[in-house]
Amino acid sequence: MTSSPNASPPTRGKLYLVPAPLDFGCDIHAPLDDALPAATLRQASHLTHWICENAKSTRAYLKRVDALYPLAAPLQQQQITELPREVHKKGDHGDKGAPVFDARPMLAAALDGHGIGLVSEAGMPAVADPGSSVVRAAHDLGIPVIPLVGPVSLLLALAASGMNGQSFAFTGYLPQSGMERVQRIKELESIALRTGQTQLFIETPYRNEALWQALTQTLQPHTRLGLAAGLTLSSGKVLSQPNKQWRSIAAPVDNRTPTVFMLGR
Repeated sequence: MTSSPNASPPTRGKLYLVPAPLDFGCDIHAPLDDALPAATLRQASHLTHWICENAKSTRAYLKRVDALYPLAAPLQQQQITELPREVHKKGDHGDKGAPVFDARPMLAAALDGHGIGLVSEAGMPAVADPGSSVVRAAHDLGIPVIPLVGPVSLLLALAASGMNGQSFAFTGYLPQSGMERVQRIKELESIALRTGQTQLFIETPYRNEALWQALTQTLQPHTRLGLAAGLTLSSGKVLSQPNKQWRSIAAPVDNRTPTVFMLGR
């Protein structure tokens, strides 16, 4: 049956930014309904189209959702599309020499009326995680963007640090090279001490201990250094004190737990 030439185009679906729990890669998981509100989990269960950082971890997340709120379609029938690998490595916005990524083709299902969930491996997608190109494309296509409520590790860490929450910056990953990393730490410390702006950054967990050692050896004694590890888990911790106190005790980080690092006044 052909459609009428005067038929109205389908109503656009919405793009939902679906937070994920912060326990990705951890040895234990927090109960999902402790980390995410019921309204977020219910909306996730209603979706059948997904754009994600990693399909395997997205399926694992949806399996946990399904245990609480049955999925609208079986896991095998969920339409899951991964963002290109280059978007993970070089970002969405043309930095690091990569072209600006056009995510509009990934939103075809929303133009046909389907809701789409955007999800990353942990926390809020597009914040310290891939996905902003998808959000930008949705705005360009007139697709409504709906952020759902859930944990954002950077803000939880900042709020619990005692550092300046009125002016802060997230600077992503620090360089891996020893000399470049030391130089970057000094640059961030200079900004923090001069302006009062808290500096937040992250690292791949297996490099946590090396980064911590570089921080404590490089920062001035009175610069405040903090960390937040295992947020939302029963073993989670947030610690914050002047660097001179860290130098005399064992490193409070390990190479397994996702950690947010902070420095400031």
